[in-house]
Amino acid sequence: MKLLPGPLRRRREEPAPPPREAGDGDLRKGHEQVALEREKEADRQRRREALQEVPIAVAGWIDERTGAGPFLRGFLYRKVPKGTNWFYTLGSATMFAFLSQAVTGVFLAMYYKPTATEAYSSIQHIDEDIFLGQFVRGMHKWGASVMVVLIFLHMGRTFFFGAYKYPRELNWIIGVVLLILTMAMGLTGYLLPFDMRGLWATVVAVNLNSSGPIVGPYLADFLRGGAEFGATTISRFYAIHMLLIPVLIAALIGAHLYLVAKLGTTAPPWLKAEKARELAKEEI
Repeated sequence: MKLLPGPLRRRREEPAPPPREAGDGDLRKGHEQVALEREKEADRQRRREALQEVPIAVAGWIDERTGAGPFLRGFLYRKVPKGTNWFYTLGSATMFAFLSQAVTGVFLAMYYKPTATEAYSSIQHIDEDIFLGQFVRGMHKWGASVMVVLIFLHMGRTFFFGAYKYPRELNWIIGVVLLILTMAMGLTGYLLPFDMRGLWATVVAVNLNSSGPIVGPYLADFLRGGAEFGATTISRFYAIHMLLIPVLIAALIGAHLYLVAKLGTTAPPWLKAEKARELAKEEI
């Protein structure tokens, strides 16, 4: 075994110094650090509580100046019949599809040019040159089909659940008008790209309208802007699609929602059948 030199051997053999005990200064620093962390945490908690109170303060400020609180409580907080399921969300889904169409339509209108010479080129410009233009136009194009499907499903649910009966006949009539306006919006929007498919499909649709009794020829002349398709036809379709029909739909949706809140929703038909059987058993 090889021995180390004397100084190195003595240095290895010397025991390690004992750990230094914490003095009063170190303890004081530790307490100060803990107190500082607690103060920071309390400050963060106060800030979170202040942020949580901002929406409440804003709602209170608006309610104090508009008095909308009682109306919103009556509109939002209402009794829901037993057995309510996902079929009852078709109306809300249709409304949100309309809102999506309105938002995407506004962005498309910023770049679209409703003239016979520039309509098609402006659509190409939206698809190829505008950031997310093709995505927004796709949402608007397929959203129209989604809205048509949803409104038909909603009307079917209303019919088969018997929700068109007393006292909800007026709401059913409003729904039928909304269905017609939705189809009219699809028809007027189909021409706006001004490609061959949209043009000839619109020609066929307008000619079908002209064959209707009494008002058919007048309606066709109104849509065409004259006896034949011309330069004013596309601007007329654009005005109807962008201004007239959305305003009517928005107004009728407001009336529709008011009647739903006032009259409530109907229970599913199978629950009505069970209740009728129970009453029949009680009578027996």
